[in-house]
Amino acid sequence: MEEVEGTRADDVRLSIVVPVLDEAAGVARALHALAPLRAAGHEVVVVDGGSGDGTPDLAAPLADRVLRAPRGRAVQMNVGAHAATGDVLLFLHADARLPDDAAGAIGRALRAGARWGRFDVALDGRSRWLPVVAACMNARSAWSGICTGDQGMFAERAAFAGAGGFPPIALMEDVALSAALKRSAGRPARLRSRVVASGRRWDRDGAWRTIATMWRLRYAYWRGAAPDDLARRYYGTPSVPLPLLQVFAKAPRPGRVKTRLARDIGAEEAARAYVALAERTLDVADAACRAGVVAAVELWVEPGAPPRAFAGWLRRAGATLHEQRGADLGARMQAALRDALGRGHPALLVGTDVPGYDVPYLAHAAGALAAKDAVVGPAEDGGYVLVGLARDVDLFSGVPWSTGEVLRVTRERLAAAGAVWDELPTLWDVDTHVQWRRWQDAGSPPAGVVP
Repeated sequence: MEEVEGTRADDVRLSIVVPVLDEAAGVARALHALAPLRAAGHEVVVVDGGSGDGTPDLAAPLADRVLRAPRGRAVQMNVGAHAATGDVLLFLHADARLPDDAAGAIGRALRAGARWGRFDVALDGRSRWLPVVAACMNARSAWSGICTGDQGMFAERAAFAGAGGFPPIALMEDVALSAALKRSAGRPARLRSRVVASGRRWDRDGAWRTIATMWRLRYAYWRGAAPDDLARRYYGTPSVPLPLLQVFAKAPRPGRVKTRLARDIGAEEAARAYVALAERTLDVADAACRAGVVAAVELWVEPGAPPRAFAGWLRRAGATLHEQRGADLGARMQAALRDALGRGHPALLVGTDVPGYDVPYLAHAAGALAAKDAVVGPAEDGGYVLVGLARDVDLFSGVPWSTGEVLRVTRERLAAAGAVWDELPTLWDVDTHVQWRRWQDAGSPPAGVVP
């Protein structure tokens, strides 16, 4: 589908996902421009990739949600998609402005049968060649059905999920998603109203030099060059290793799991609750890995547990199996984290009994480890539901497990080690009958992740 005409359609609810990184100079202006859409009931989700200039604080009053994620547009936009609640996902660069009738134009395109699409683009800058560049971009996209991030790509939630979201690559994520959407959802709608994108790149580096660079990169990508290598050539900065996600688990045998809860609801029912919570955790872990939030998922199981007990879970999350080592919980956690650090990766470690885990939560943790030594996810009972390390810190020796002092002592150990750490929003786990009822009253919610 190339062009769309039709009647006005304003009943589509958009989730506008804006990835940002050090955009303090213009983020407020960009988000103010989206205020009429927010007033009309659409949603703005900002995803920060580790800004050091206060961008998230400037964005917070002007967006519905401000999230954190590891650096990289693909990852940031995937995280925004997981958090979004609208019917249609619209991905917008922070230096681009939508046309006034963006929501209506998208609605008409969907009514005409499109499942995804993009706007034409105009480039705002000093170079007299920018109108020519924009015209070439629009013509190339119309011919190829391949869209770029500057053009305000949009897709139905189901179409985005069916295409697998943005591939978690460092460059050319828009090209790769376009190709996947063409295969699964047909050609894109071309909306003639224009997104106005910044021409600062062309002004800074020269129009023809920038064009030549982009074509060289596209040709290299077509020839099979690694996106990480292309990103280093384009951005000039090395990539930061993503964390491994380590899930601590036990074999789900009645009488061996959720023993406190079993005293109230019985061993069999407690084991079923454990399985449901663990499988939800693994679903979220798998979604986080597919989104590019973590490098891989590892299932760390109690010593001596039979591997066959976890075969289904390993398939479910695409995880690898590892055996915990150490005399107590603290020693086993420290050993697992050190194992990841020894392989050149930071690591996030979680349990299996927290209903509140989701992809944005794990993305916040992973993003924190890109700049800090540690991250902790506090629990309501004085412990924590997540801990992560980017450098080796003796974190767990002497911690009074199963008490309300766990978090306080852990903070003291981090401070004593001179570590810089971040703390996530507080969550709760399911250990007692009261917490189990709370979970049941919430509908025992599934992972609820997209894609």
